Parts: sequence; structure tokens; C-alpha cells
Amino acid sequence: MLDYIKGSIAELTPTYVVVDNNSLGYYINISLYTYSALQNEKEAKVYVYENIREDAHVLYGFIDKTERELFTLLISVSGVGAGTARMIQSALRPEELKQCISTGNVNQLKSVKGIGAKTAQRIIVDLKDKINVGDDTLLITVADSNVVFDEALSALGILGFPQQLSQKVLKKLFSQSPDITVEDAIKQALKMM
Repeated sequence: MLDYIKGSIAELTPTYVVVDNNSLGYYINISLYTYSALQNEKEAKVYVYENIREDAHVLYGFIDKTERELFTLLISVSGVGAGTARMIQSALRPEELKQCISTGNVNQLKSVKGIGAKTAQRIIVDLKDKINVGDDTLLITVADSNVVFDEALSALGILGFPQQLSQKVLKKLFSQSPDITVEDAIKQALKMM
């Protein structure tokens, strides 16, 4: 897993940047926000997200970790893919996006090309509790807790518990202690079912 790529900028367009690192050119998809930050720069440190699909390995790049965390939160929402998340981040700066989600501004999200009312509402509902407005960082443990939550949910499903019941119990556990481990989450959930 790549965290970032640092090197000279070989090519820069509003949709992608090619970063030359040790004679390798990395083609990285970017948002307009990252493009603006990289203009007039010769060197770049681009934080990346690897989207590995059956037919392609695609890199998405971000000027800072906060923008990348927002991207990973956006793609965690059902119906929001990497392309849509990049479109949202091109239309709204990270601060605007966090403010939009925290205040429930559906109309601002709907103004982004390709985002309808249902998707905008889903983004707000799913991410409202995961974003700190006015803070330079998101709830960094959110990405970790999403993985822990998903693993615990999967384990409970394998054990034969219904998904809705498992989700309800796990949401209660994670709201009480967001830093819970997978093992503890499963053990406590089993006691509550």
C-alpha cells in the first residue's frame, strides 16, 4: 500500500498529475483542489489512494491527508464511487465539504454534477457523525473504526447472526467506545445478542 509519492512534476492537468520518482512516472488522478495547490510547483508530495479493481489499478492523489481522508469517507458511502468522490472534491474545497455535510446542506451537494437528492442525503446521513468542522483533521480513528466495524460485522455474519441486528448492536458499541478492537467488539456484541 502506498502512502505518498514524492518527486518532480512531469505533467500537470486539472484531472491528473504525473510524478516522476526514480525514473518512474506515476499517473495520479487528482481533484481541482489538488491541481490548484500544485500549480507553479516543480516538486510534489502527493498522498495517494490505490483503487485496485479487476480491470485496473488506479491511483488517486491528494495534496494533504485531510483531503484523502475525506475521499475515503466519501467512497465508503453506498453509491459513491471514486469518480464521484473526486467530482465532489473538485467542486467543494475540503472545508466547504465538511461544513456542507455537518450542516446537512443537501442543495449544495446536489449542485455537484452527478449527485442527486438521494445520494446527497445518503452522504450527509452516513458521514455527519464522522466529520469535525473547524478542525484541520477528521476523526482519524474513523477510517480505523470503519475497518474494525466491518470486520466485526463480517465475523458476526459468519457466526450466523442477522446483519441488521449485528449492525444495531455494533453501532451502539462503537458509539460508546470508538477505539474498541475487533475482538472486544465481537465479544461484547455476543453478550448483547
